[in-house]
Amino acid sequence: MTSGLRIEKQEPEPLPEPFRVNCQTEVEVKHGVGLHARPSVTFTRLAKSFPCSIEVAVNGSDVWLNGKSIIKIMGARIRKGSILRIRADGILAEEAIRALKGLIERNFDEEKKHGRTA
Repeated sequence: MTSGLRIEKQEPEPLPEPFRVNCQTEVEVKHGVGLHARPSVTFTRLAKSFPCSIEVAVNGSDVWLNGKSIIKIMGARIRKGSILRIRADGILAEEAIRALKGLIERNFDEEKKHGRTA
């Protein structure tokens, strides 16, 4: 016996174009030790919070690393004075770039966490 109720599966609507973008920025690492363990974790954790792909190139290299991989970021041995090119592709890419650049410029918020001032 059927109730006459039909449930049809609907395909999700594609996002409008303004939400899917590709963007890139450059930022210098000014943290005294560079991207050691704690800043790398902070960076990749923030990167993973965005649904887009995020890649990083160090000091003009043509090799793009997965910005969401702690192993790749720590393995790049990013030191103070390194220039990072960060690119993102997909949904919320522009917001991801802005947030990651801000994190690096604020020295990964380490002074704030440990009660120190710059």
